[in-house]
Amino acid sequence: MFLFDTDIITNILKKKPSKRLLKHLAVVPNNEQFISTITISEIVYGAVKSDRPDFHLHNLETILLPSVNVVGFDSKAAYICGQLRAELEKKGKPLDLADLEIAAICIAGNFMLITGNTKHFTRINTLRHENWL
Repeated sequence: MFLFDTDIITNILKKKPSKRLLKHLAVVPNNEQFISTITISEIVYGAVKSDRPDFHLHNLETILLPSVNVVGFDSKAAYICGQLRAELEKKGKPLDLADLEIAAICIAGNFMLITGNTKHFTRINTLRHENWL
């Protein structure tokens, strides 16, 4: 199962999405494609800040959300997130809370994270991730 990071989702919605990404998506069954509630929050945040919030929110609600499965930030992910956050801060390598929450959801649910931000996520040894961009 694959969990798509926010940068992957926003790439798909571009006028010219990554051809490499589209090739990967073409062979992944829909029931294996997931986004997190954290990604939804980040997309809404970006949409509301944009010059065309209604357009972007409409796309989110009518195009994106009906085509993917959504996984939430549950208590198992919260526990993992707290551990990761403390461990990374002790090492002097903190991560943004949203990235930690997405990573924790992946670990808790045994997802492969698909992201273009592999530099951020290489700090987490227990996280499986790939860059399809």
